[in-house]
Amino acid sequence: MWWFQQGLSFLPSALVIWTSAAFIFSYITAVTLHHVDPALPYISDTGTVAPEKCLFGAMLNIAAVLCIATIYVRYKQVHALSPEENLIIKLNKAGLVLGILSCLGLSLVANFQKTTLFFAHVSGAVLTFGMGSLYMFVQTILSYQMQPKIHGKQVFWIRLLLVIWCGVSAFSMLTCSSILYSGDFGTDLVQKLHWNPEDKKISLRVETNLHGLTLYDTAPCPVIDERTRLLSRDF
Repeated sequence: MWWFQQGLSFLPSALVIWTSAAFIFSYITAVTLHHVDPALPYISDTGTVAPEKCLFGAMLNIAAVLCIATIYVRYKQVHALSPEENLIIKLNKAGLVLGILSCLGLSLVANFQKTTLFFAHVSGAVLTFGMGSLYMFVQTILSYQMQPKIHGKQVFWIRLLLVIWCGVSAFSMLTCSSILYSGDFGTDLVQKLHWNPEDKKISLRVETNLHGLTLYDTAPCPVIDERTRLLSRDF
């Protein structure tokens, strides 16, 4: 019997597959209908215009339900494996609350598009990625506390690498989004789904000052002096 056929082990795999499918199908629909540019749009942009926003919202709502089910099963699993550890019990309850908040944020992202209710959409994104990262951090600590009695060290190290990766990704996303919507890159960016060639982009300027024949020679260049004397003659 495969591992995901044992009890409720299929829930994490179903959550990952279904959530990925929600992003992929909405992206394909939005690009096919020319609602967004195909070159790496925001995930939220692919779920802004009908009909993809309907698909995006429905599939993410189901993903939120799968996420709550997965988090609750994990909570009961830890509770059953470590019934008398006070620290583990407290961390387990904290993880349950953080996980539910993250699922609530996912539902907000699914049902409130950024072009209609931007504040609700951003609040949902902060809950999803912020509380989700904290949930993963709590689960990493639980894995550390439960080794080697419950499982080996490999589980802890894998979760530690994942939480570092997700934390850095969430921080960079929130930072870049704050810079993008700060107003320095134009107005009405919330409503914009396509980038025009005349939009403000990064510009570079190079200024070169030559003081000698080499980069370290500051003596006057004889070639330039000779040219100056030739140009100053009267023919």
